[in-house]
Amino acid sequence: MTVKTRFAPSPTGMLHIGGARTALFSWLYARHFGGEFVLRIEDTDKERSTDEATQVILDGMKWLGLDWDGEPVFQGARQNKHIAAVNKLLNEGKAYKCYCSKERLDCMREKQRIEGKKAMYDGTCRNLTEEQDTPFVVRFKSPEDGETWVKDLVLGDVCFPNEEIDDLIIMRTDGTPTYNLAVVVDDADMGITHVVRGSDHLNNTPRQIQLYNALGLDVPQFAHIPLIHGADGAKMSKRHGSVAITEYREKGYLPHAVNNYLARLGWSHGDDEVFSREQLIEYFDLAHVGASPSRFDQDKLDWLNAHWIKASKPADLVDEVNYFLKLDTSNGPALVDVIPALQERSKNMIELADGARMFYVAPTEYQEKAVKKNFKEGTWALLDTFISKAESENWSGEAAHQWIADICEAEDVNMGKLAQPIRILIAGVPVSPPIDVTLGLLGKDETLKRIKTGIAALKS
Repeated sequence: MTVKTRFAPSPTGMLHIGGARTALFSWLYARHFGGEFVLRIEDTDKERSTDEATQVILDGMKWLGLDWDGEPVFQGARQNKHIAAVNKLLNEGKAYKCYCSKERLDCMREKQRIEGKKAMYDGTCRNLTEEQDTPFVVRFKSPEDGETWVKDLVLGDVCFPNEEIDDLIIMRTDGTPTYNLAVVVDDADMGITHVVRGSDHLNNTPRQIQLYNALGLDVPQFAHIPLIHGADGAKMSKRHGSVAITEYREKGYLPHAVNNYLARLGWSHGDDEVFSREQLIEYFDLAHVGASPSRFDQDKLDWLNAHWIKASKPADLVDEVNYFLKLDTSNGPALVDVIPALQERSKNMIELADGARMFYVAPTEYQEKAVKKNFKEGTWALLDTFISKAESENWSGEAAHQWIADICEAEDVNMGKLAQPIRILIAGVPVSPPIDVTLGLLGKDETLKRIKTGIAALKS
């Protein structure tokens, strides 16, 4: 059997952190077994589904690197198949038309509430033999006795007494099939072998198993992933910080750092915390997904992000740095050469991009506090000596560093008396990568231009 999984988000909002983890687990399971991973956009709720939300889902999946096989499938385009399934159930007596008005249903539920009973449809229209000329929905005839078992790969065997499952609406009054019917038809038609989804869908699963059986379809294996909770133990929400995947990119997280963290949020492989993409695919299985909710740990995500910034090849970070820089870098040093100078000190990609900016944009102002501290009466002479030396010698970062050392030794002052003013003049602030690295990347012409421009600005 070829493993085939799917991620099936509704385009009614952003791709949130829980959905991204579900997509990751589903993707990893398919890739681990050399199977297929399908992306299906469940856009049957036409009033709430938007093209913008669809694009956010696609962008989020691409950013995380969760590639899908084939083109995305749009559930709304498959409505004819869903309607055919409803008609099949009607014709076989496994579904029926329900003419109950909203008012009657509201009264029924209120009576059940008062009596302390579970709110569920009472079967009024289940055995009607005559059709009525009034609006109707179509309900599935759920078995009235016995049990429906969900054999879950994460939660284990879960039993649902059929008497507690009422007759599900499978088609609305406007003739559109509902979610539970559509998802069964689509998963069966697309050959999905494993349904990996959040545990908040567990109560839908016995209903769907009954529909599979009634339609004569193979039932896939289910794996319900426990929800993500905040540090306080409550269900993850906006008050816990970022929940949309797009927000994590905007805050400077690397996609693999997010994937690495999400993989460990409920799944384990020994005590290991750091996994490459290849290792995640090799090691991942559903047997080691925990059955309890996971708590989101912001500090651990930050630690992993800093780790992967340091551990990544510079070339692999270029696109993310460019995303934040939004600058033409063609007139400066190659970005792939700048990145190594900043990786060790950067906790996120915003910090790295901010550090890289000075190599492509000359300062137009200079930090007042730094100028006051580092520019003294003797500073100008040290700078003039450095300029003269640089203009007459072959340039390199190492050579420039040595000139600074030699000049300061000759004047019997520490290196900071010259190195810091140079930093301020070329960057506007007293912070940069090591001075030899900084000057080597910036180059002779640009360094001298910035120093002279800065001197003129400060002296004026």
